[in-house]
This record gives sequence, C-alpha cells and structure tokens, in this order.
Amino acid sequence: MKVIGVSGSPIPNSNTDRAVQAALKATGMDSEFVKLADYLVAPCRGCLGCLKTNRCVIDDDGVMLAEKVKQADALIVGGYTSYSSLDARTKAFLERLYPLRHVHGFMRGKPGAAIITTCMPAGDTSLPPAGEMGANAVMFYMAEEGMNFTGSVKIKGNPPCIKCGRGDTCEMSGVKMLYGETATSASVAINTFECHPDAVAAVRDLGEKIGKMLAEK
Repeated sequence: MKVIGVSGSPIPNSNTDRAVQAALKATGMDSEFVKLADYLVAPCRGCLGCLKTNRCVIDDDGVMLAEKVKQADALIVGGYTSYSSLDARTKAFLERLYPLRHVHGFMRGKPGAAIITTCMPAGDTSLPPAGEMGANAVMFYMAEEGMNFTGSVKIKGNPPCIKCGRGDTCEMSGVKMLYGETATSASVAINTFECHPDAVAAVRDLGEKIGKMLAEK
C-alpha cells in the first residue's frame, strides 16, 4: 500500500509541506511526498484528448504525476488559500488528474484527504471562509471521482505582508486586514505548524485514519 502526499505551497519546507509529511508518516504506509513547485503542471485544456488513452496530451510533468497518483492507494492533497480559494498550482494538479476518470475511474474508492493552510481566522464573518473554500475544492474533486474523502484539516498560515517589508505602511496590508488597524508586522506572531498542538493532532489523526482504511483492505 502506498500513499501520495502533495503540497501546492511554493515556500521551501513550508507549514503545508510539513503538515502533509506528518500525515504521510502517520499512515504507517509506504509514502511519497510531492512538492508541486518542483514540477511544471499546466492547467487542463478541456480538449478531451485523454478520452481514449487516460493520458493527458500536454507534454509536461502533469502526466508523470497523474501516473503516480493512479498507482497509489490513497491521496493527501495539501494546498493554501490564495485570494480565499484553493491556490492555482494545487488546482491545476487536480485538473490534470481528469484523464484518470474516463471509463475506468482509476481513483474510485481510494481514500483521500485535504490539508489546507490559511491565514484567514476561522469564524470571522467579516472575512471570507477561505479555509472551508480551499478544503471544499479538494473534497468536491474527490467526491466527483468517487473517492472516499476521509476529512480535512485547516492549519494556520501567515499573510505575506508580514515579511514583505511594507506590511506596516501599505494601505492594502493583510496584517491590518486580519489583525486590526493597530497591528504591526512585529506584533503578529509567525504561525508554525508544530506550535499548534491541535493542528498537529488533527493531521496525525487524519493520517492514521487513512492508514487504518488501507490496512483493512
């Protein structure tokens, strides 16, 4: 049994990366971690050139990654919420799994899960429900492919404005949008996955659940 874990985060050794890796470890199964930023994956063209072959006609790394996912027994997708939705890199990856659908339904019945990093505070009705929107994008893909969606975990991320150098003066600062007009880059704590025990436990539980499902097959 093998589990593929994918991270759409472009940041080296990011919170998303480490959370996905923690989930993979918790499965207790053979696993492989894929960082999408290391590959070239164009979005689906909607051309249906994959209809007869179950293979995309775009000649890039998306073909190889789809084959990895096809051969795996479970899939964990990690992404982040750019503009309060699933980031483009992760979305393009999911789109490029479309060739696995035709006739055979290669993803059908496989366990799957989502790990979403977002800087939007949960429960703040004045802001978009970014975490839910990101998780739903993965969940809906898995549902439409007949996968067994085992759940999602939302972990706390960081607005880029904390590190850009203008987060305290820019009129469009995400620091002030998220933390209030008196907030400064220095006053906002940097969120690190391992420093949030609830998130660490939730990610571990998600991985263990997938591992148990595979062990029972």
